[in-house]
Amino acid sequence: MKSILFKFIANAVALLAAVWLVSGITLGDDDAGTGGKTLTLILVALIFGLVNLIVKPIVKFLAFPLLVLTLGLFTLVINALMLMLTGWIAGDSFEVNGFGSAVLGGLIISIVSWAVNLILDRD
Repeated sequence: MKSILFKFIANAVALLAAVWLVSGITLGDDDAGTGGKTLTLILVALIFGLVNLIVKPIVKFLAFPLLVLTLGLFTLVINALMLMLTGWIAGDSFEVNGFGSAVLGGLIISIVSWAVNLILDRD
């Protein structure tokens, strides 16, 4: 149970970092308050976690030859596609404008999520 909570927190922090660092990724309305943005971030982190849990393994399995051929660099494209899918599912509350923003956001999310999981998951 702790592991799921840690992954959720890591996803939320990583999404917040991507929204903050990448100009092509926006979270909610600009005039929304802190509480509204926090709730939106929690919902988007939940959607992102479900997309990574359900869709990403299927896409990685189907893209296995490309992953081998590119020595794993195609994972950046898969992460970008998962971020764009999250934006599509979330609608107006989370927008990813363009594939370049999605690739950069996916890279930032991967690094921040890894670091937060490393810090939180100490046994």
